[in-house]
Amino acid sequence: MPPAIEVSHLTKEFRLGAMKSLKQTVMNAGARLLGRPVEEPPLFKALDDVSFAIEPGEVVGIIGHNGAGKSTLLKMLARISNPTSGSVKVNGRIAPLIEVGAGFVPDFTGRENVYLNASILGMSKAEINRKFDDIVEFAEMAEFIDTPVKRYSSGMQVKLAFAVATSIESEILIVDEVLAVGDLAFQRKCFDRMEDLIKRDKRTVLLVSHNIRQVERLCSRVILLEHGRKITDGNPTDVCNQFFELNNAKIRLNSKRTGTRDLRETPDIRFRVIETCDGDGRVVDRVECLKPVSFRCQFEVLEPLKRVCFLVGVHTTDFFYLTANNTVEREVDFAPGLKTIELKLKSLSLLPGVYCLRVWIGTPEGRESFYGEGLGTFEVFSDDHLLTRQQQMGLVHLDGSWIVRGGTNANAIAPTTYASHQHIEVCTE
Repeated sequence: MPPAIEVSHLTKEFRLGAMKSLKQTVMNAGARLLGRPVEEPPLFKALDDVSFAIEPGEVVGIIGHNGAGKSTLLKMLARISNPTSGSVKVNGRIAPLIEVGAGFVPDFTGRENVYLNASILGMSKAEINRKFDDIVEFAEMAEFIDTPVKRYSSGMQVKLAFAVATSIESEILIVDEVLAVGDLAFQRKCFDRMEDLIKRDKRTVLLVSHNIRQVERLCSRVILLEHGRKITDGNPTDVCNQFFELNNAKIRLNSKRTGTRDLRETPDIRFRVIETCDGDGRVVDRVECLKPVSFRCQFEVLEPLKRVCFLVGVHTTDFFYLTANNTVEREVDFAPGLKTIELKLKSLSLLPGVYCLRVWIGTPEGRESFYGEGLGTFEVFSDDHLLTRQQQMGLVHLDGSWIVRGGTNANAIAPTTYASHQHIEVCTE
């Protein structure tokens, strides 16, 4: 059986700054007629010699930073755009879920737009009639289906467009960032439908998403693009981990360049620095998972402070707050001068990844003297693959014990660093 998709040495070039005024266009044309050189804007390679093949029934994820060439590649496959060089062969009917809802006409009703959009995507009128009620029900739009789309919210439009696009009976699905539409309940509904299409219908799927957890869960294979070139193609966990390593390095570099995201200071305090230290008190930027760590904050008190307490917290690089240790039960008075506070943790339970620090200083009643987030970054690492493989399954390791009933202890669990932190009891009764 031939591959469902075969991409060979695919290259797509764009000319930067190609838009010119009419005057400039006429002048350039005249210069060419007279044999004079015309300075052309430089070429940008959105895709650079990319090759791969996808077998029928494979679910392949495409990941990479913004501008890596992911969406350009999907548009080549969906025949929305033509390559500069190379070839794309597709065997089967394609349903492209790219920029869903882009073809909606504002003055048409939802019903009219369903028929229009589905027709554009290749469905016959009889097929649309047969699936219309299911489309409306899935989109949760029965009450508004005969209302002009211009009165819909953006979320309502995308929900209806997603329902139309996923109703197409095709051999190949091309999906570009459309699993995060609507509210949280509808996002879950979209994800369940995608899983159903993949597992029940065994469709060939190309999925582009910045939600790496979804990519790793849904896909049997992942391709990593960087600056238009294919960097890695293989096992989802291995490729996703490589992407996170690249991403972590970029986050640390950007953090050094841009500094603090949110900083609120008063005349009382001048913040100096916050440092991450290992169990021996050495300042580091990488700490090992499940090992001791401390966060040392230095600041200058400019005015006498009474009944002060502190908070040191950790958040993800996209500002999801994870921890918030505070001293609200122990207040301190400060005279002016250079001061240091330190939070010591016996075991860092955060799973491998890059994290940021935040600090709050104030009174128990809420009078704030200082607040800052994104004050610094640190990386959690582990040489234990049983821990690193969990990186995209959660954020925190919980120290627990296991009881396994009905089995025998056959040394199935190897003596690893990770296992040594958990009590595992096997009961044969």
